[in-house]
Amino acid sequence: MTSTGTSPTPLSAEAAALATGPAEHPLHPAHAPTGQLSFGVFFQGVNSSTIWRLPESGDQVAWESFESLIRTAERGKFAAFFLGEGLRLREHRGVPFELDVAGRPDAQTLLAALAAVTEKIGLVATQNTTYNDPVDLARRLQTLDLLSGGRAGWNIVTTDNAWTGENFRRGGYLDHADRYIHAEAFVRVAEQFWAGEQIHHDGAHYSVRAQGDLPRSAQGRPVLFQAGASPAGQDFAARTADVIFSPHGGLEAAVEFRRSVVERTIAAGRDANAVKILPGAEIVLAPTEAEAEEKIRWVRDLQIGPEQAIALLEQYWGRDLSEFDPDGPLPDVPPEVSESGVTRGAGFQFAKAEELTRSWREEAAEKGQTILEFARVKAGARRGSFSGSYETVADRLAEYARLGAIDGLNITPWLIPSGLDDIVDELIPRLQERGVYPDEYAGETLRENLGL
Repeated sequence: MTSTGTSPTPLSAEAAALATGPAEHPLHPAHAPTGQLSFGVFFQGVNSSTIWRLPESGDQVAWESFESLIRTAERGKFAAFFLGEGLRLREHRGVPFELDVAGRPDAQTLLAALAAVTEKIGLVATQNTTYNDPVDLARRLQTLDLLSGGRAGWNIVTTDNAWTGENFRRGGYLDHADRYIHAEAFVRVAEQFWAGEQIHHDGAHYSVRAQGDLPRSAQGRPVLFQAGASPAGQDFAARTADVIFSPHGGLEAAVEFRRSVVERTIAAGRDANAVKILPGAEIVLAPTEAEAEEKIRWVRDLQIGPEQAIALLEQYWGRDLSEFDPDGPLPDVPPEVSESGVTRGAGFQFAKAEELTRSWREEAAEKGQTILEFARVKAGARRGSFSGSYETVADRLAEYARLGAIDGLNITPWLIPSGLDDIVDELIPRLQERGVYPDEYAGETLRENLGL
């Protein structure tokens, strides 16, 4: 990726210390940072990150919302456009969640349509290895890669819960410990299919006899993304993926995650720079820091209302909390700690719930927070920390890039379809001036534009 701009500013004292540490221990001896950033945009659908209650909010299943957002992203030289997968309506306490009931259109069908109205931006679909057929999925992904001129990507995810499996008449057949074993076999079958090889696979979960029947695309095969940040997920990514998503936390956490991924990638017999890291993030921008702080509070107020705040706590308490006032203190009742299905919410901590809810009550009481205030803070903490004034965020991202802590961001807009406007119009020009973001696309394929 090429970029021109002003001379880079020196790293901050914190970044310099993290970059070198003891003289013999840099970030990682084998890692060579590019100093460049790539952006992706993640269209999630209805959720607690995107605001759907403003007059300017778009319809989350309307073609116009997708087309408008991807056109803005391509104007900003974003490397990729991501769509999630929804295999079943999300539920809350055993019933469809009334605050989140809208489904998602099929990702690959939609990406094929978006390929026709774009030229260079990558098209990435989250697709589940547990509940798809490897040959069928490989062929559909390869078709999108061919039709788009080498712009397809696959975000590999796993599932082991019987709740989703009920939709496929094989709920609970996959043990949690087998998720990545199953997924790796799945990916190997797909790679053999893309290479046109004869496939003879006999595994613990399925047998395959097939052969690829499509030519390779301009980039060879779809780019592989993986989102697992656990040790097992990192190992899987180190062996398999081109790009890994991660929660980045602060600069120190991002550096440690980079070190971990590099070490695992080398141990897997791959080049230290083989796996790019694009953490998920929310970006809220304004001209000044004071205006940004006010805007962030406004965004949080719209993202998390009284109903969402109660529902968030119900995931951890595992019980109906509708009797509690969102403007009052956290519930003073114990959680239900008996095991339950994932329908209570993916965040429910089972036996750890009592310890967690007790600590939350103490934290909120110490800070004088109501349920609503506490929920907004907790929700905001999960969404990354790249918000602030245009200049401050540009400086911070440039520091991350030059240090090599990350290779870019996968951005969830807080508003659809206009949530990327200030990023493209205000932030990206400043990153280009600092020499850390491309002025133009590096090539025609997703692989080229990610610097792979």
